[in-house]
Amino acid sequence: MSTNRLNTQLNELVATWSVLYTKLHNYHWYVTGPSFFTLHEKFEELYNEVTLHLDEIAERILTKGGRPVATLKEHLELSHVQEATSTETTKEMVQTIIDDFKAIMKLLNEAMSQAAEDGDDRTEDMLNAIYQSLEKHNWMLKSFLG
Repeated sequence: MSTNRLNTQLNELVATWSVLYTKLHNYHWYVTGPSFFTLHEKFEELYNEVTLHLDEIAERILTKGGRPVATLKEHLELSHVQEATSTETTKEMVQTIIDDFKAIMKLLNEAMSQAAEDGDDRTEDMLNAIYQSLEKHNWMLKSFLG
């Protein structure tokens, strides 16, 4: 059974992934310039992956008897990333995603620690796999920026 603290952390992840999902769509639609084709495709890849993480964490909350946050109001209140402004340059978009992934990795680490403390290996494993994916994305995005 999930502790209240772990449930709160998982809901913060649900909210954060939800806001990031919308932000990545914004970037997908508004990216311009010489890197358009590369980033347009990359942002789509990322928002599709975000959908999987969001759903996996929300379903884990339900499996453990909790209730995932499911309104835009809750998502904006609990998110650890900000919405897009629709004014970001291409480089700012990529840097913002790097920073957002770092914030999510911090949340993942905290939730993994709590899951370990709770003896919840399955949640810890799920979060660890997501963490590893973000590490790779951050490396690639940093390399893109040079």
